[in-house]
Amino acid sequence: VQLQASGGGLVQAGGSLRLSCAASGLTVRSVGMGWFRQAPGKEREFVAYSAWSSVITYYADSVKGRFTISRDNAENMLFLQMNSLKPEGTAVYYCAARPSRIYYDQSYDYWGQGTQVTVSS
Repeated sequence: VQLQASGGGLVQAGGSLRLSCAASGLTVRSVGMGWFRQAPGKEREFVAYSAWSSVITYYADSVKGRFTISRDNAENMLFLQMNSLKPEGTAVYYCAARPSRIYYDQSYDYWGQGTQVTVSS
């Protein structure tokens, strides 16, 4: 199984980015998937989760209303649309698949390599 995250970059505060996560060796429609991020000097934290049905989603309070998690089952991809970005959103963003415990826990079976998002003030 491989997860390839992409779409990061440098953006001004208030701007938008769309992260993508391409999956291989795994069918995204059959597993729960999430996004996490790790800011410099901080622990990795939960950002968003999409259950296998795509109907159930959860977000960290810090991104609720600004970020949207979605998936394209035909393309076997996961996305994170990030709007109204803030400087505190600067972090490496990781996609992950198949949580073995609760969705906000980092006990996922598979992780992508991360993509850097930098938000300038």
